[in-house]
Amino acid sequence: QVQLVESGGGLVQPGGSLRLSCAASGGTFSSYGMAWFRRAPGKEREFVAAIRRSGLNAYYADSLKGRFTMSRDNAKNTVYLQMNSLKPEDTAVYYCAANSFPGMVFTTESRYEWWGQGTQVTVSS
Repeated sequence: QVQLVESGGGLVQPGGSLRLSCAASGGTFSSYGMAWFRRAPGKEREFVAAIRRSGLNAYYADSLKGRFTMSRDNAKNTVYLQMNSLKPEDTAVYYCAANSFPGMVFTTESRYEWWGQGTQVTVSS
């Protein structure tokens, strides 16, 4: 069983930056494909980014390319989401997710077996 714990959320002004972390425990972290999703108020959860086991390539939702960067540190069992130039519409609960397909990237929730509890990001002046 994989446990995922997100951290790093908070309140930030428009244009600011935040870095989210997701620490994993249980199993072999390098064997998991990892992703970030988010759920804005009143909306369904949506894909943000995903990364393969190697960490060499990340895949992003089109609307977030250039502002968000996902990375992973297999030695620390942690993935990160660096968020820059934040906008009020980025306000959401951000979730970390994992699956047992480390060599592939998926953008749909159903492909992920384990989820964190989420961390709130609020972008407001």
